[in-house]
Amino acid sequence: MATNSTAPVQQMPTPAQRRLAVALQMLHTLQEGGTHVFHTGQFSRLEREALLQAGYLQLVIQGWYMSASPAAKAGDTTPWIAAMKDFIAAYCDARFGTEWCVSADYSLRLHAGTTLLPKQVVVHARQGKNGVVALPDGFSLMDYQARDFPSADRRDIAGGVRTMTLEQALLKVPENFFRASPQDAQIALLSITDASELSRLLADGNHGTIAGRLAGAFLAVGREAIANDIVGFMRALGNQVTVVNPFSAPPPIVLGGRIESPHVSRLRLMWSAMRGDVASSFPEEPGLPMDVPAFMKAVEEVYVTDAYHSLSIEGYRVTPELIRRVASGEWNDERHEEDRRSRDAMAARGYWLAHNEVNQSILQIFEGANPGEVLKRDHGGWFRAMFSPSVTAGVLAAADLAGYRGHQVYIRNAAHVPPSREAVRDMMPVFFELLRDEPLASVRAVLGHFMFVFIHPYMDGNGRIGRFIMNSMLASGGFPWTVLRLEDRDRYMDALNSASRDGDIKPFAKFVAQSLRNAAEANTDAQLARDVSREDSDEEDASRPRG
Repeated sequence: MATNSTAPVQQMPTPAQRRLAVALQMLHTLQEGGTHVFHTGQFSRLEREALLQAGYLQLVIQGWYMSASPAAKAGDTTPWIAAMKDFIAAYCDARFGTEWCVSADYSLRLHAGTTLLPKQVVVHARQGKNGVVALPDGFSLMDYQARDFPSADRRDIAGGVRTMTLEQALLKVPENFFRASPQDAQIALLSITDASELSRLLADGNHGTIAGRLAGAFLAVGREAIANDIVGFMRALGNQVTVVNPFSAPPPIVLGGRIESPHVSRLRLMWSAMRGDVASSFPEEPGLPMDVPAFMKAVEEVYVTDAYHSLSIEGYRVTPELIRRVASGEWNDERHEEDRRSRDAMAARGYWLAHNEVNQSILQIFEGANPGEVLKRDHGGWFRAMFSPSVTAGVLAAADLAGYRGHQVYIRNAAHVPPSREAVRDMMPVFFELLRDEPLASVRAVLGHFMFVFIHPYMDGNGRIGRFIMNSMLASGGFPWTVLRLEDRDRYMDALNSASRDGDIKPFAKFVAQSLRNAAEANTDAQLARDVSREDSDEEDASRPRG
């Protein structure tokens, strides 16, 4: 007896799909080994063509490829930024073996924990050809034929790239490096624990002039003992040493005697160098509000606007109606299956939960708690609240919300590469320390936001938490809740990039200050409207006949 079957017919994969599946398995195996840059010989021609066509590989130069995402848009520089140092290492190893290293200035920047990539990387190698190789997105590599190539004991590895040792780089870097890159130079100097290795290198060649320059540099950053050791040792060998300060301006701060990681030194130097520009961009602080309920009511009144713009800046497609539904409690992951599965709805729900946590932190500040200490204690709770709907929906595991990120991240189309996960753990305690000790709310707000996203401690949500930090720190000085608007996104991102890339905080400080003025004016207009409405109501009550 015949029966009708309703079971779906399973389609067989096409030959092209089978080739892509095999190629993806090969790519996955290679990536599991920690590499994201590949030579043409690592794939068969059919595998390579399948991956290129599907968008999982991109060409770097002839014979070399990097991992990519099919979702990447044209002009997206993120894949190359993520792959560049891996490519330099793999390509130069293939050409020169271990007999190469990057130039002294890039070596010094890498030892100093730079978060930027140079537009041209100069590689020193005995077998260099003095040629230039064009790389993606306007970058290039020059292989310089070095006659005084450093011996193995004067070479190192930093940031995954073969470099000169820190001491060798200080010896070889040109004098103008101290004027052109004073922050990197100061961080490098502060990383030296004693003069012994530098003195050995200086003596090998009687580098009296360089000794005088380095001694002057160490004096400028407060390392008098190292400077004196260098000068005394070289003069004892009969060298003429004239101490010269190579910095064009005094370094912004002189740190204490303890040795800290380069990333921590960078954070302290940036804060010291930037805080004056921030302070000069802001009006005088109103001070903690006398009427806390009224302040918090104003925060709630602007919530829908704030959530819409903050989420939209991050690319979520949310509407004010969805935000109101979440804020009013109408969103329910059991009753609204579509909401439960919606990335945008989960983001809106998480923003509402995090916003409530932030409000509690602000109330603690209004009761007299130190803003930096409150943020140190509460920021993890903000993060967990923000992503708890994703855990409930099974999109994330609860373990994903435990602590700071465990992987390297990249900011789309940004020149700044966030610090390594190891550096994050060094930097975050100092970040809170700087907030704790900062007397000005405007500086806490602007540098709190900027440096949080500079560190990028989480895999996701850094921008939203950065804006929450900004507003909680503004509130600590009595400033109103300030919305950074979607229509200003390009100016906002450009200002953050300017601070990360060039060390110039002024555009971001002015951007936040203007947004604050707009918020203050909006608050004034709203209060005026409420006062007028109240007066009209009082007049109407007065005109009514009394019974």
